[in-house]
Amino acid sequence: MNGLIMAGQLLLGLSLLVILHELGHFLAARAFGIKVEKFYLFFDAWGFKLFSFKKGDVEYGVGWLPLGGYVKIAGMIDESMDTEQMAQPAQPWEFRSKPAWQRLIVMLGGIIVNIIVGIVIFWMLTFKYGETFTPNSAVVNGIQVGKAASEIGLKNGDKILAINGTKVIKFEELKGSKVLMGGTTLTVIRGDKTLEIKVPDNFLDQLKDGKALFVEPRVKNIVDTVLKGSAAEKAGLKIGDKVTNVDGVPVTFQDEVKPVLAKKKGKTASLSIIRAGKPMELTVNVDTTGTIGYLGNFKEIKRTTTNYGFFAALPVGANMAWNTFADNAKGIGKMITGKVSARNISSPIGIAKVYGSTFDWIKFWTLTGLISMALAFMNLLPIPGLDGGHVVFLLIEMIQRKPVSEKVLERAQMVGFVILIGLMIFAFGNDILKSFGK
Repeated sequence: MNGLIMAGQLLLGLSLLVILHELGHFLAARAFGIKVEKFYLFFDAWGFKLFSFKKGDVEYGVGWLPLGGYVKIAGMIDESMDTEQMAQPAQPWEFRSKPAWQRLIVMLGGIIVNIIVGIVIFWMLTFKYGETFTPNSAVVNGIQVGKAASEIGLKNGDKILAINGTKVIKFEELKGSKVLMGGTTLTVIRGDKTLEIKVPDNFLDQLKDGKALFVEPRVKNIVDTVLKGSAAEKAGLKIGDKVTNVDGVPVTFQDEVKPVLAKKKGKTASLSIIRAGKPMELTVNVDTTGTIGYLGNFKEIKRTTTNYGFFAALPVGANMAWNTFADNAKGIGKMITGKVSARNISSPIGIAKVYGSTFDWIKFWTLTGLISMALAFMNLLPIPGLDGGHVVFLLIEMIQRKPVSEKVLERAQMVGFVILIGLMIFAFGNDILKSFGK
């Protein structure tokens, strides 16, 4: 059932974005009087399709191969590789008969729509729900660190004041692209010392446990959640208990408990707690992973929400969308230069896991907005077969004042197709190997 929910969200989100992307091409083509022969969600490879209908001169349908979608524009060398049509004399209603600037707009239509969709999604989310964040000033006890943060020199209790010299206002900035993409400097207070800690360029590769485990606000050791059926529940631990000592070791913060329990895997440990002002002693079984099944009180870190009016939310949403676009560009740039492993590329399998096995409208629309901006960027890449590849050839035509030969375009389309299939296989292979922990 969980898999169906993940797949359903992925299918819904991607289908919506693909239809809107292709609609951008469709409307731009029709605006310039260019004939559109097909409008398909998914590909009807080898002529197979789930269903179709014809309205006017256009065949609308759903193909069987869920790898995107397409509009077949008359007189254009595209995925269909319709060389028979291209061998006929050019007609006034064909793509190839139109001025280069009109063809350029048609090719950019899908990208423009994806950008608009991304901005609108973030705009509406900001308008309806505001912007909720943790003020960095509220993290009074400093941070608790995950493995990746520890490896670059951060320690439990550190207070991070600035990123590249800019003051941190929202704690979430520390788990944003400025830090996770690497190549940044953190200004840290540790005791009475101020330190500068470098985040390496390849830091994204080190976050195998996920960015949520990079840094979190440090919280006191007060029980907020006891997992059902856990050793902590069986030992009698209750919500509101304050754990002061674990197996003879004094503890104040939640992160101090883990290393003590790690030494007691598969054994028993003693807990000294205070419940309703009274000290108590408990004995608990520690499982083989070094945990007993309770969570600290993260609610002590107060969050705040800033609400925006309808128009005031627009620049905030647009900035979120732009940052997503820029992050994609920065990530691809790091992969090309070898600073970040290409193993970070995900297929629909990885995207489905991010959507998750429970349906949450805020999360769904947030991820759909992120994917819309990612699709806009990916389609802008100068790879033959993608919109960006067509744009490159059109710009060459505009510069040299004559079109690129159809033979060159056909061969480029075939090369681009091979590249895209290769990337797709690589991405699916990545996610499949990750599923097996490799």
